[in-house]
Amino acid sequence: MNWDKDAIFKALGDSTRRMILDELSERNELTLYELTTRLIMKHKLTISRQAIAKHLSTLEAAGLVLSKRKGKYRVLLFNKEPLKNLLKGWVD
Repeated sequence: MNWDKDAIFKALGDSTRRMILDELSERNELTLYELTTRLIMKHKLTISRQAIAKHLSTLEAAGLVLSKRKGKYRVLLFNKEPLKNLLKGWVD
């Protein structure tokens, strides 16, 4: 798949979004509630679930986060493929 490089760089340009990716890479499947709790407790962020949802929209638009339904919850997943594709030309 051909991802938008500008969207990926924009998504990675914000420290909160990078923290979200750090958390998802550590635990891979998190609900919005779990992610919010981890960001507040572990990173001492003062951020609302709505603000995190907005960051997730940017990450999803870049292809870096995927979501799927698991029962009544929406589970968030880190998709590393856009990063691999982005760096492939530079590091091969």
